[in-house]
Amino acid sequence: MVFKRLLGALGVGGPTVDTILDPAPARPGGKLTGQVRLQGGNADFEIEHITLELVARVEAEHEGGESEGAVAFDRFTVGGGFRLAEGEQRDVPFSVTLPWETPVTELHGQGLGIVLGVRTELSVAGAKDKGDLDQLNVAPLPVQEAVLEALGGLGFGFRSADLEYGRIGGTGQRLPFYQEIELVPSPQYAQQVNEIELTFLANPGGTEVVLEADKRGGFLSSGHDALTRFSVSPEGVEHQDWPAIVEGWIRQLVEHRASYGFPAGYGSPAAFGQGGQGGQGHGHDGHHPDGHRSGPGTGTAVAAGAAGLAMGVVGGMVAGEVVDEVGDFFEGDEEEEG
Repeated sequence: MVFKRLLGALGVGGPTVDTILDPAPARPGGKLTGQVRLQGGNADFEIEHITLELVARVEAEHEGGESEGAVAFDRFTVGGGFRLAEGEQRDVPFSVTLPWETPVTELHGQGLGIVLGVRTELSVAGAKDKGDLDQLNVAPLPVQEAVLEALGGLGFGFRSADLEYGRIGGTGQRLPFYQEIELVPSPQYAQQVNEIELTFLANPGGTEVVLEADKRGGFLSSGHDALTRFSVSPEGVEHQDWPAIVEGWIRQLVEHRASYGFPAGYGSPAAFGQGGQGGQGHGHDGHHPDGHRSGPGTGTAVAAGAAGLAMGVVGGMVAGEVVDEVGDFFEGDEEEEG
């Protein structure tokens, strides 16, 4: 999808810019490629720099409840230092490396409800203008895909996914937010947990897989979080017995949760329709500063199985800067072309 916008900061007759992302989904830690297409205005302009900014729709918890905002999480200068002649068209190709913790937006082409965008900033003769957002699609790494497919094969269902502002203590998290994938438990565990939350924290040496059982308590007990994390190597992913590995993780998580003193069957299974490379576990209950994760987010929920889980066959940085209102994502006065 290509968006075109007259740079308002430069006035009528200024250059216009289109950012064209290559159609294939990017991957965390991989290359994002495309081109920035400039169209000269009614005079010559000095293009000082062209910058791409990665932006995510993120939820944040505070005393008044929850709110959403757009957070910039990386910036790249991809061109500049040239004169754009009157009426000239110039394409500036780019290839940048995404952060390893870039959230996953889709699984086998099915959206997860995560909103990411690429904003183009053009600096011309001292004036800066941020153009419209181009939607960014990110597919999972092989190990992330393997874990999700294994969960589907074990009977877990996809509920929703969102981005939470904050940090998970005791991990190597680098971005100011993390992705939370909420899963409906398989029938085997439906009487022990109401929900399992999954977070991937990838890095050049592997991936941390963080699993958390819901914190809702019974009628006579307050809720507690039970969280475990596992380190997974990127090597030999295709040769691992992922269903067995992931099932071992889930058992360890449930046992960890039981150590908090929750009685079995405290939840309401009817609500869910009854129906090492593997890594090493580390019991941990440190979270971001407010001490917990939120419940289901307001991101678009994909029908169970849309991401392949329920069917079991699917196989520098501007940290924390609020740059725009979420409602403006991919909306407004952009003019769509082609």
